[in-house]
Amino acid sequence: MTEPAGAPRDIGSVLVINVSRIGDTLLATPALRALARAFPRAELTCLAHPKRVEVLEHLPFLSSVAGIDKRAAMLRGRLARRRHDLALVYGFDRALVEYALRVSNRVVAFGQGDAALDARLAPAVAEPAAFSRHAVFMRLALLEPLGIAPAGLRLAYQVTDAERDRARQALGALRGGATPLVGLQVASFPTKRFRDWPIEHFGALAARMRSRWPGVHFLIFGGGEEKARTAWLAQQLGSAATSFAGRLSLRESAALMSQMRLFVGVDTGPTHIMGCFDIPLVAMYHCHSPSRLLGALEHPCFYPVDHPHPHPCPEETPMSAIGVDAVFAVVERALLEHPPGA
Repeated sequence: MTEPAGAPRDIGSVLVINVSRIGDTLLATPALRALARAFPRAELTCLAHPKRVEVLEHLPFLSSVAGIDKRAAMLRGRLARRRHDLALVYGFDRALVEYALRVSNRVVAFGQGDAALDARLAPAVAEPAAFSRHAVFMRLALLEPLGIAPAGLRLAYQVTDAERDRARQALGALRGGATPLVGLQVASFPTKRFRDWPIEHFGALAARMRSRWPGVHFLIFGGGEEKARTAWLAQQLGSAATSFAGRLSLRESAALMSQMRLFVGVDTGPTHIMGCFDIPLVAMYHCHSPSRLLGALEHPCFYPVDHPHPHPCPEETPMSAIGVDAVFAVVERALLEHPPGA
């Protein structure tokens, strides 16, 4: 393979630091894949937020993954010899950049806004303007000075055989013959509540779906933060739903999600995970962050539902403007084009 333009020679070890939430961790996986293809003989290590490392586990193009945060970064690498030939750092945390400089021969990061720190980067890359391109391309921009081209734009998540088997066993205990199995992600994380579709709308959508497909069974996903919303919906749906909200680890939830025949959710981390599976995905996007900026790329059955208000818009613009009829029409299309038994 021809060495990427601008890249150092004899690359044996590459470090990537990306301390972020679930969705932002996944959005960097196309960049990780591109690095692996560009340096096929290199050991590729990714350090992520300690609570997000599991998102990257078992990816075939990563040699190892581990957790790091800014507190740990301040203490690590001070006595170790430089080990990595190249490091890339996402984000704007000085402690993480300083750590990468201690353990790597060359560090590439977006400009940190500190002239002295930026002078130690090789190079300090100009961050693309906000909302100027899809989030995947925002992260691929860090590779451009190295002359590394994308190796696919699809997000990556790997379910193991053992996880898949356990998920199928768990689903086997549900109401026999339920079809289709539909996953619901009803809330984003607390700092992005403006992305949440009203829970009453989810209830009305589910009612429409039960009329159209009497055998449908819903699996409700989510964390402890949205307990009130998921509990209300589970009560409304009764025996037609099973709530796993707050009961599973991230990887257990992802394994179950990989067995769905349809997934309907708001724009958040688990919805990005669904972007890694070839399963019909109906996702709703706020006008502040539309699907053209955050939607699933290269997905064979992705059905985005964008807010009717044009981008950009204030965060307080209500998601209730996306009507139940509009989402149900997309759900019908998704299941017509990808029948549950296919």
